[in-house]
Amino acid sequence: MAPQKARLRYHCVEIIAGPGGCKAAVELKQQRLLSAGAPLLPLATCDTPEKCECRYRHHDDRRAGPRRAAEVGKNVRPWHEKNRRKGHGRRDSDFE
Repeated sequence: MAPQKARLRYHCVEIIAGPGGCKAAVELKQQRLLSAGAPLLPLATCDTPEKCECRYRHHDDRRAGPRRAAEVGKNVRPWHEKNRRKGHGRRDSDFE
C-alpha cells in the first residue's frame, strides 16, 4: 500500500474564471478559499452553468506571499540588535 500524503491544514483553492467568465467567478478573482469551504463549480450564481469553464487552482497555504516585514527583508525593530541593559541584575552572582 502506498503511503498517504499528509493533509495540509490550510490547503486552499482559488477559482480561476474561464474565458468570458461569469460575474460571480470574476468577483472571486485572487481570493483564496479553504478547500473545505470552497463552493462547487459551476458557482450557484453562474450566468452560464451549462458551458462554465471555471476551475480551481490549488495552494498549500491560504496566505499568499510573505506576511511579516522580517520575511520581506525589512529590519523593523533595530533596537533588538543591541543589548540595551545598562546595569547588573539583582543576584549576588551578578556582582562577582
